[in-house]
Amino acid sequence: MTPPSTAGTGTVVPDPARDHCRGPATAKYTVVEYSDFECGDCREAHGVLHALVDEMEDDLCLAYRHFPLTKLHPHAQAAAEASEAADAQGRFWLYHDRLFEHQDKLEASDLRAYAKEISLEMDTFDRDLRAGTPARRVAEDVEGARKLGVLHAPTLYVNGHIYTGPVEFLPLLHAVEGADSSHDRFDHSHSA
Repeated sequence: MTPPSTAGTGTVVPDPARDHCRGPATAKYTVVEYSDFECGDCREAHGVLHALVDEMEDDLCLAYRHFPLTKLHPHAQAAAEASEAADAQGRFWLYHDRLFEHQDKLEASDLRAYAKEISLEMDTFDRDLRAGTPARRVAEDVEGARKLGVLHAPTLYVNGHIYTGPVEFLPLLHAVEGADSSHDRFDHSHSA
C-alpha cells in the first residue's frame, strides 16, 4: 500500500482503491476526514458526517483516514489498528461505528469484544493485528496527513479543499453543495 496522495496542487480527494469510503466513488461531492477514534470532537464529527451521508445519499463520497493523536489519546492507535483488522474481513464501517459508540471503552479487551460482537473471525483478527499490516496502514495515513500539514483531528477536506468552518450539519452541507458553484457560499464562520 502507498500513503494517500493529493490530486493536483492542494486538493485532497478520496482514493477508492485504498480509502474507506461511504458512498459511491463517482459521487458529485467528496469529504475526506482525518480522524481519531478516541477524540471527543471526532465523535461529534462522526454524527454530523453520518447525517450528511444520509442526507446526500449517492451525491456524496465520505472517505475516512486515520490520524490518531497518540500523545493525547493512549488508545487511539490500537483502535485504529483494530479497525483495519476489521476491514480485512470487510467490516470496517461496522467496527468504526462501534468504536465511536463506545469511545470511553477502548482497552484491548474492549476492542476484541467489539470484534466478536460484529462476528469477526477472531483467530484471523488476532493474526492480522500481530502481522502488523494494520499498523502499517495507519502509519501511511498519518504520513499522508503530516505531508498535508494536518495538525489535529478531525480535519476535513470538502471537495478537495481544507474545510475550516464548524463541523456542524448545515455549515457542512452548504460547504459541500456550494463548492461547485461559488467559494463565496462556504461558511467559514462559527455561529453564535
